[in-house]
Amino acid sequence: MKPGWAFTHPFLVRLTHWLNAIVLVVMVGSGLEILAAFPAFGGKVPQHDLIDVPQSMRLGGWLGGALQWHFTFAWLFAGAGIAYVLYQLLSGHWRQTFFMPADAPGVWPMAKHYLGLAPASAVTGEYNPLQKLAYTTTIACGAVAVLSGLALYKPVQLQSLTALAGDFGVMRLVHFLAMCGLLAFVPGHLLMVALHGWNNCRSMLTGWKRTEPRQVPHSMDRRLIAVFASSQRPGRQGCSGSKARS
Repeated sequence: MKPGWAFTHPFLVRLTHWLNAIVLVVMVGSGLEILAAFPAFGGKVPQHDLIDVPQSMRLGGWLGGALQWHFTFAWLFAGAGIAYVLYQLLSGHWRQTFFMPADAPGVWPMAKHYLGLAPASAVTGEYNPLQKLAYTTTIACGAVAVLSGLALYKPVQLQSLTALAGDFGVMRLVHFLAMCGLLAFVPGHLLMVALHGWNNCRSMLTGWKRTEPRQVPHSMDRRLIAVFASSQRPGRQGCSGSKARS
Protein backbone atom coordinates (compact mmCIF):
# COMPACT_ATOMS: atom_id res chain seq x y z
CA MET A 1 0.00 0.00 0.00
CA LYS A 2 1.22 3.47 -0.83
CA PRO A 3 2.34 5.47 2.23
CA GLY A 4 -0.23 8.15 3.04
CA TRP A 5 -2.84 6.55 0.76
CA ALA A 6 -5.74 4.14 1.28
CA PHE A 7 -7.45 1.99 -1.37
CA THR A 8 -11.18 2.67 -0.95
CA HIS A 9 -13.00 1.83 -4.21
CA PRO A 10 -12.25 -1.37 -6.17
CA PHE A 11 -12.58 -1.47 -9.94
CA LEU A 12 -16.09 -2.99 -9.94
CA VAL A 13 -17.48 -0.20 -7.74
CA ARG A 14 -15.89 2.48 -9.93
CA LEU A 15 -17.09 0.80 -13.13
CA THR A 16 -20.71 0.50 -11.98
CA HIS A 17 -20.67 4.05 -10.61
CA TRP A 18 -19.59 5.72 -13.86
CA LEU A 19 -21.57 3.31 -16.03
CA ASN A 20 -24.76 4.14 -14.17
CA ALA A 21 -24.00 7.87 -14.42
CA ILE A 22 -24.11 7.54 -18.22
CA VAL A 23 -26.92 5.00 -18.33
CA LEU A 24 -29.18 7.10 -16.10
CA VAL A 25 -28.97 10.06 -18.51
CA VAL A 26 -30.00 7.87 -21.44
CA MET A 27 -32.71 6.08 -19.46
CA VAL A 28 -34.31 9.31 -18.25
CA GLY A 29 -34.20 11.00 -21.66
CA SER A 30 -35.64 8.01 -23.54
CA GLY A 31 -38.16 7.36 -20.76
CA LEU A 32 -39.50 10.90 -21.04
CA GLU A 33 -39.84 10.41 -24.82
CA ILE A 34 -41.87 7.25 -24.17
CA LEU A 35 -44.01 9.12 -21.65
CA ALA A 36 -44.59 11.92 -24.17
CA ALA A 37 -46.31 9.44 -26.50
CA PHE A 38 -49.04 9.04 -23.87
CA PRO A 39 -48.43 11.66 -21.18
CA ALA A 40 -50.88 10.34 -18.60
CA PHE A 41 -51.13 7.50 -16.09
CA GLY A 42 -54.13 5.29 -16.70
CA GLY A 43 -57.13 6.60 -18.62
CA LYS A 44 -56.93 10.18 -19.84
CA VAL A 45 -59.66 11.64 -17.68
CA PRO A 46 -60.05 14.55 -18.19
CA GLN A 47 -59.02 14.40 -21.83
CA HIS A 48 -55.78 16.36 -21.74
CA ASP A 49 -52.11 15.66 -21.21
CA LEU A 50 -51.13 15.54 -17.56
CA ILE A 51 -47.41 16.11 -18.20
CA ASP A 52 -45.83 18.23 -20.93
CA VAL A 53 -42.19 17.17 -21.30
CA PRO A 54 -40.02 19.63 -23.29
CA GLN A 55 -38.41 18.16 -26.41
CA SER A 56 -34.96 19.23 -25.17
CA MET A 57 -35.24 16.76 -22.28
CA ARG A 58 -36.24 13.80 -24.46
CA LEU A 59 -34.13 11.26 -26.35
CA GLY A 60 -35.05 9.05 -29.29
CA GLY A 61 -36.98 11.41 -31.57
CA TRP A 62 -40.14 9.28 -31.53
CA LEU A 63 -41.69 6.40 -29.61
CA GLY A 64 -39.95 3.60 -31.53
CA GLY A 65 -36.51 5.19 -31.28
CA ALA A 66 -36.97 5.93 -27.58
CA LEU A 67 -37.98 2.32 -26.88
CA GLN A 68 -34.81 1.03 -28.54
CA TRP A 69 -32.62 3.36 -26.48
CA HIS A 70 -34.53 2.53 -23.30
CA PHE A 71 -34.48 -1.26 -23.65
CA THR A 72 -30.79 -1.36 -24.62
CA PHE A 73 -29.61 0.69 -21.66
CA ALA A 74 -32.10 -0.92 -19.28
CA TRP A 75 -30.10 -4.17 -19.40
CA LEU A 76 -26.89 -2.25 -18.64
CA PHE A 77 -28.62 -0.52 -15.72
CA ALA A 78 -29.94 -3.81 -14.31
CA GLY A 79 -26.62 -5.63 -14.82
CA ALA A 80 -24.57 -2.90 -13.15
CA GLY A 81 -27.01 -2.75 -10.24
CA ILE A 82 -26.95 -6.52 -9.69
CA ALA A 83 -23.14 -6.59 -9.89
CA TYR A 84 -22.85 -3.76 -7.34
CA VAL A 85 -25.26 -5.33 -4.86
CA LEU A 86 -23.60 -8.75 -5.18
CA TYR A 87 -20.21 -7.18 -4.49
CA GLN A 88 -21.57 -5.45 -1.39
CA LEU A 89 -23.05 -8.70 -0.07
CA LEU A 90 -20.15 -11.03 -0.91
CA SER A 91 -17.43 -8.67 0.32
CA GLY A 92 -19.25 -7.78 3.53
CA HIS A 93 -18.96 -4.08 2.65
CA TRP A 94 -22.74 -3.78 2.94
CA ARG A 95 -22.28 -3.22 6.68
CA GLN A 96 -20.59 0.09 5.85
CA THR A 97 -23.01 1.11 3.08
CA PHE A 98 -26.54 -0.17 3.75
CA PHE A 99 -28.82 1.67 6.15
CA MET A 100 -29.76 -0.28 9.26
CA PRO A 101 -32.28 0.52 12.04
CA ALA A 102 -29.39 1.34 14.39
CA ASP A 103 -28.40 4.20 12.04
CA ALA A 104 -31.77 5.96 12.36
CA PRO A 105 -30.90 8.14 15.41
CA GLY A 106 -27.92 9.62 13.56
CA VAL A 107 -29.82 10.81 10.48
CA TRP A 108 -31.28 14.05 11.82
CA PRO A 109 -28.09 15.21 13.63
CA MET A 110 -26.12 14.70 10.40
CA ALA A 111 -28.80 16.51 8.39
CA LYS A 112 -28.53 19.47 10.80
CA HIS A 113 -24.76 19.45 10.32
CA TYR A 114 -25.07 19.68 6.53
CA LEU A 115 -27.60 22.50 6.96
CA GLY A 116 -25.07 24.37 9.10
CA LEU A 117 -27.17 24.09 12.26
CA ALA A 118 -24.97 21.77 14.32
CA PRO A 119 -21.43 20.37 14.43
CA ALA A 120 -20.71 17.02 12.85
CA SER A 121 -21.48 13.91 14.88
CA ALA A 122 -18.88 11.23 15.47
CA VAL A 123 -18.80 8.73 12.58
CA THR A 124 -17.33 5.28 13.23
CA GLY A 125 -17.75 3.83 9.72
CA GLU A 126 -16.87 4.85 6.19
CA TYR A 127 -20.26 6.53 5.63
CA ASN A 128 -22.41 8.53 8.03
CA PRO A 129 -26.08 7.56 8.68
CA LEU A 130 -27.45 10.16 6.25
CA GLN A 131 -25.23 8.88 3.45
CA LYS A 132 -26.25 5.28 4.21
CA LEU A 133 -29.92 6.27 4.03
CA ALA A 134 -29.38 8.00 0.67
CA TYR A 135 -27.46 5.07 -0.84
CA THR A 136 -29.92 2.45 0.41
CA THR A 137 -32.96 4.43 -0.76
CA THR A 138 -31.36 4.86 -4.19
CA ILE A 139 -30.67 1.13 -4.48
CA ALA A 140 -34.30 0.45 -3.54
CA CYS A 141 -35.52 2.93 -6.19
CA GLY A 142 -33.30 1.20 -8.75
CA ALA A 143 -34.78 -2.18 -7.87
CA VAL A 144 -38.33 -0.80 -8.15
CA ALA A 145 -37.45 0.79 -11.50
CA VAL A 146 -36.16 -2.53 -12.88
CA LEU A 147 -39.09 -4.62 -11.63
CA SER A 148 -41.73 -2.12 -12.75
CA GLY A 149 -39.94 -1.78 -16.09
CA LEU A 150 -40.09 -5.55 -16.60
CA ALA A 151 -43.81 -5.47 -15.81
CA LEU A 152 -44.33 -2.74 -18.43
CA TYR A 153 -42.15 -4.60 -20.94
CA LYS A 154 -44.00 -7.92 -20.56
CA PRO A 155 -47.40 -7.03 -19.04
CA VAL A 156 -49.04 -10.30 -20.10
CA GLN A 157 -46.23 -12.72 -19.25
CA LEU A 158 -45.62 -10.90 -15.95
CA GLN A 159 -49.24 -10.10 -15.18
CA SER A 160 -48.82 -11.26 -11.58
CA LEU A 161 -46.12 -8.58 -11.15
CA THR A 162 -48.32 -5.97 -12.82
CA ALA A 163 -51.19 -6.94 -10.51
CA LEU A 164 -49.11 -5.87 -7.50
CA ALA A 165 -49.64 -2.25 -8.59
CA GLY A 166 -53.28 -2.80 -9.51
CA ASP A 167 -53.13 -2.20 -13.25
CA PHE A 168 -50.86 -1.15 -16.10
CA GLY A 169 -51.47 2.58 -15.59
CA VAL A 170 -50.52 2.49 -11.91
CA MET A 171 -47.41 0.50 -12.77
CA ARG A 172 -46.42 3.31 -15.18
CA LEU A 173 -46.81 5.74 -12.29
CA VAL A 174 -44.66 3.51 -10.03
CA HIS A 175 -41.98 3.38 -12.74
CA PHE A 176 -42.09 7.18 -13.09
CA LEU A 177 -41.83 7.73 -9.32
CA ALA A 178 -38.86 5.34 -9.16
CA MET A 179 -37.12 7.51 -11.76
CA CYS A 180 -37.90 10.59 -9.66
CA GLY A 181 -36.35 8.87 -6.64
CA LEU A 182 -33.16 8.16 -8.57
CA LEU A 183 -32.98 11.75 -9.80
CA ALA A 184 -33.56 13.07 -6.26
CA PHE A 185 -30.31 11.38 -5.20
CA VAL A 186 -28.19 13.27 -7.75
CA PRO A 187 -28.23 16.83 -6.25
CA GLY A 188 -27.43 15.56 -2.76
CA HIS A 189 -24.70 13.31 -4.11
CA LEU A 190 -23.08 16.18 -6.02
CA LEU A 191 -23.32 18.36 -2.91
CA MET A 192 -21.51 15.72 -0.86
CA VAL A 193 -18.79 15.54 -3.53
CA ALA A 194 -18.38 19.32 -3.36
CA LEU A 195 -18.31 19.39 0.44
CA HIS A 196 -15.83 16.54 0.84
CA GLY A 197 -13.50 17.84 -1.86
CA TRP A 198 -11.29 16.42 -4.58
CA ASN A 199 -9.90 13.65 -2.38
CA ASN A 200 -13.16 11.66 -2.43
CA CYS A 201 -13.74 12.33 -6.12
CA ARG A 202 -10.23 11.11 -6.94
CA SER A 203 -10.88 7.87 -5.10
CA MET A 204 -13.82 7.17 -7.42
CA LEU A 205 -11.52 7.72 -10.41
CA THR A 206 -8.39 5.87 -9.31
CA GLY A 207 -9.51 3.89 -6.26
CA TRP A 208 -6.96 5.60 -4.02
CA LYS A 209 -7.69 8.19 -1.37
CA ARG A 210 -5.14 10.27 0.51
CA THR A 211 -5.36 9.55 4.22
CA GLU A 212 -5.84 12.40 6.65
CA PRO A 213 -2.55 13.65 8.15
CA ARG A 214 -2.11 13.55 11.89
CA GLN A 215 -3.05 16.86 13.46
CA VAL A 216 -0.18 18.79 15.02
CA PRO A 217 -1.12 19.51 18.63
CA HIS A 218 -1.61 23.07 19.79
CA SER A 219 1.48 24.62 21.43
CA MET A 220 -0.03 24.29 24.91
CA ASP A 221 -0.93 20.66 24.18
CA ARG A 222 2.62 19.98 23.01
CA ARG A 223 4.04 21.32 26.27
CA LEU A 224 1.66 19.19 28.33
CA ILE A 225 2.54 16.12 26.27
CA ALA A 226 6.27 16.80 26.77
CA VAL A 227 5.81 17.15 30.54
CA PHE A 228 3.81 13.94 30.71
CA ALA A 229 6.33 12.04 28.59
CA SER A 230 9.28 13.20 30.70
CA SER A 231 7.53 12.14 33.90
CA GLN A 232 7.15 8.61 32.50
CA ARG A 233 10.83 8.11 31.68
CA PRO A 234 12.72 5.52 33.78
CA GLY A 235 14.42 7.08 36.76
CA ARG A 236 12.04 10.04 36.96
CA GLN A 237 9.91 10.23 40.05
CA GLY A 238 6.29 11.22 39.68
CA CYS A 239 3.84 11.83 42.44
CA SER A 240 2.54 8.29 42.15
CA GLY A 241 5.88 6.59 41.65
CA SER A 242 8.10 8.31 44.25
CA LYS A 243 10.25 6.08 46.39
CA ALA A 244 9.61 5.99 50.08
CA ARG A 245 12.35 7.56 52.13
CA SER A 246 14.26 5.19 54.36
